[in-house]
Amino acid sequence: MQQATAPKISFVSLGCPKALVDSERIITRLRAEGYELARKHDGADIVIVNTCGFLDSAKQESLGAIGEAMAENGKVIVTGCMGAEPEQIEAAYPGVLSITGPQQYESVLDAVHRALPPVHNPHLDLVPPQGVKLTPRHYAYLKISEGCNNRCSFCIIPKLRGDLVSRPAGDVLREAEKLVAAGVKELLVISQDTSAYGVDIKYAESPWQDRQVRAKFFDLAKELGELGAWVRLQYVYPYPHVDEVIGLMTEGKVLPYLDIPFQHASPEVLKAMKRPAAQEKTLARIKKWREQCPELTLS
Repeated sequence: MQQATAPKISFVSLGCPKALVDSERIITRLRAEGYELARKHDGADIVIVNTCGFLDSAKQESLGAIGEAMAENGKVIVTGCMGAEPEQIEAAYPGVLSITGPQQYESVLDAVHRALPPVHNPHLDLVPPQGVKLTPRHYAYLKISEGCNNRCSFCIIPKLRGDLVSRPAGDVLREAEKLVAAGVKELLVISQDTSAYGVDIKYAESPWQDRQVRAKFFDLAKELGELGAWVRLQYVYPYPHVDEVIGLMTEGKVLPYLDIPFQHASPEVLKAMKRPAAQEKTLARIKKWREQCPELTLS
């Protein structure tokens, strides 16, 4: 017999901002189907844990979160990066209802439906146009691609999240427009390799308002800069074409800020890491950027 009240789900989101966006998408879909969020595991019908598997410490944190959910609730669905290699989870907690890897939204929803069928109610099914966000109201993460084509020797991300898959520029801009309309003041552009955006789809054009926009780093940043919110670019590798975006910073279109994942400066170490970088070229490029935009901050 179907439940008379809305089924409740407790949700744990671990890991990086890209995982948080995955959580937001899952929660948005669940809220659209009438599910409610519970503040505590013991007040929920089931628990979803979105795990991180990037470092050993992150895996331990994920296993701890799963264990806590099992102890307090007993009905647990696991997803996220650690779910891409489920053996450790299965060994520790054989009673979990389902284990899936990152970005497998439909599989998570299927697992929820099996364990806890939705109750359709027009008053409960309504969600805001921008979806459900787990960040404060004034900022939101805007994920423009999944995965990575680099094969750095130390990095497990391609195994967990696959090769680069870029979103069409029109889709990204429509999501950003909804966020700004909902009151978001700062858009944090994220992906695993933001500078490589569009390479996999050959910078294909897609419709946006009255024009076509290429899926290219500069083009997307320029269009985002017209929406009336701060645009902060994160996970930007210092490829040569990043030079073009510095001009947008001097014009005030995007924030004079770049989050660049520097792992090392030693050529020998970079070579051993199979890291696509060169110390001399990078330092020269940063010097050029700061000459063009003195306010530029790097992190």
